[in-house]
Amino acid sequence: MDKEKLEYFRSILNDEIRSLQEEAGKTVSEMTVDSTSFPDPTDRATQESDRNFELRIRDRERKLINKIREALERIEDGSFGTCEVCGEDISEARLKARPVTTLCIDCKMEQERKEKHP
Repeated sequence: MDKEKLEYFRSILNDEIRSLQEEAGKTVSEMTVDSTSFPDPTDRATQESDRNFELRIRDRERKLINKIREALERIEDGSFGTCEVCGEDISEARLKARPVTTLCIDCKMEQERKEKHP
């Protein structure tokens, strides 16, 4: 992959990681500021449910941040855009849709087929 395309993907990945980190910061500040105590048990349960949902989302985003960092490392070491199973190039369209991917579409489909029918 040429340097221009690598810079394009590096920019996309850096923008995404920055956006995710900003959202995480907002969540932390909202949870520390919003310490409203509801006398009604149903309202408290709703608040706890909402808080748990928000924390699950942030956990998924934390995992995505780790994948983005790994993709940035692959850009640095020259392995970005190469399937880790078959060694073929991952299509640019696939990388645009999911820049953190490590598998070409054929290997990903095979992996999913095996997961469905072990």
